[in-house]
Amino acid sequence: MKRTMMSLIGVAVALAAVSGVAAVAAPDGGAKEAPGSGTRLPVQRSALLCPAPTSSEVGETTYTAFAPKGAAAGADAKKGTAKLLPAGTVRDVGSGDDGKSGKKQGRKGGKAQDSGADATGQTVAPRDTKPVVPLQEAGKPVTVTTDRSDAPALVGTADGTLAPGWTVQQTTSVAAGSGRGLLGLSCTTPDTTFWFPGVSTATDRQDYVHLTNPDSTPAVVDLELHGKDGSLTGSAGEDIAVPPHTTVPVLLSTLTTSPTTNAALHVVAREGRVGAAVQASDTKLGSDWLPAAADPAPSVVLPGIPKDATSVRLVAIAPGESDADLKVQLATPTGLITPAGLESLHLKSGMTTAVDLKDITKGEAGSLVLTPSDGGSKAPVAAALRVTRGKGDKQEMAFIPATRPVEKRATAADNRDQGSTLSLVAPEKGKDAKVTVTASAGSGGGTPVSKTYTVKGGTSLDIAPPRPQGLKGGYALTVEPESGSGPVYAARMLARPQGGVPAFTVQPLPDDRGSVVVPTAGQDLSVLTD
Repeated sequence: MKRTMMSLIGVAVALAAVSGVAAVAAPDGGAKEAPGSGTRLPVQRSALLCPAPTSSEVGETTYTAFAPKGAAAGADAKKGTAKLLPAGTVRDVGSGDDGKSGKKQGRKGGKAQDSGADATGQTVAPRDTKPVVPLQEAGKPVTVTTDRSDAPALVGTADGTLAPGWTVQQTTSVAAGSGRGLLGLSCTTPDTTFWFPGVSTATDRQDYVHLTNPDSTPAVVDLELHGKDGSLTGSAGEDIAVPPHTTVPVLLSTLTTSPTTNAALHVVAREGRVGAAVQASDTKLGSDWLPAAADPAPSVVLPGIPKDATSVRLVAIAPGESDADLKVQLATPTGLITPAGLESLHLKSGMTTAVDLKDITKGEAGSLVLTPSDGGSKAPVAAALRVTRGKGDKQEMAFIPATRPVEKRATAADNRDQGSTLSLVAPEKGKDAKVTVTASAGSGGGTPVSKTYTVKGGTSLDIAPPRPQGLKGGYALTVEPESGSGPVYAARMLARPQGGVPAFTVQPLPDDRGSVVVPTAGQDLSVLTD
């Protein structure tokens, strides 16, 4: 009953968003009907949330904002605006003065304000109203850099021509300390539920989940950790209040008394909506952001394992009521292979399973593909990889969560003159993918360049992406499958070595959902609750 009610609420919210943000023209200037589903239109308003980047005194963060050119073409398209504003910050939940779990901090309370005391009586600094990373035109990225150790989380919206495909990339370089390394994250869209396989509460890790509320009403969030034997948290993560326009960081190790290396975090907003991302810091392997995995599904794809990966660890969970039996395959440049000794993988419902895949890519580009062993299973799965490059004390880690396919378009906003690698995978044998990759103009100048690639079905392709002619500054990469192309998934690796450490970060490139299907009048909405 609870799940049905949540589905109905989700439908109501989705329809309200669609009717409120859909523009009046399709991307090619004319509205088109999707058979049996309504009219597909470009979105007219988008929201993004960027967590506070780092508290390090030796960190530098670059924000890059971009919107594809011509995404909302048409005579009636509204001129767009896009901007981010600093969010207020609530003191860390679980790190109170008494050193205990601080369960009462951040808990549900009365109405919170944009400044002054929040819902729990804590102080929230007044919000700065000066826009950060304001984007003025489509097709040309804007970059802003800061070395502030107290740089705030950001909350923002884009509308009109800048809304479809609006992307903001947050890239932080930390030169030294326990959090050293390259941390990258595509700023997230607000939602009500997130899965983070691969988190840890072990003593060698410090993982924070950052919860950011974009709205003018409070959000109430539940956090639940799962380990190899099931739930780890009980009631410890319930009723966390996130005041309007603020961010709340929560130290995951304070939610459980059982230190666990390979855990999965489930974030559920019971009231309102939030953006969520996990910042993971390892005493030996540096730090990076762990983005939320794609919605649990029977089959998942994890694209972009670096060819020189020295260690790969898979953490997966079957969050539904049924166990899942999976076939594990690696999509290589020449085809799908089964890793030695891992013909199948059994996931118990509600419990995490971790598998050490070692140096699975063996010097070649690779992407992991998980599918039901019997072909007909509907048990949903959430999964992520922790990937390590380097050896000894010169190691660096990054994360690759399962991601959505690129259906219409996806973007990696922050690319430099050197160091970017684009990974494309067509996971279904016999279904080739033909993809156009466009390098935008540079933030300081340059001419866009496009190139088309064919990815054979069942293979993975790593490429040095095209660069704009006369490039100055950073640039964006846009990935667009051609009509009739087979399914394709994408990820971008950015490598920025630091004193012998192969610092890097990997961002999956899910479809940007720059268009929505508006139901036709009288359409049966019951199909949307499945």
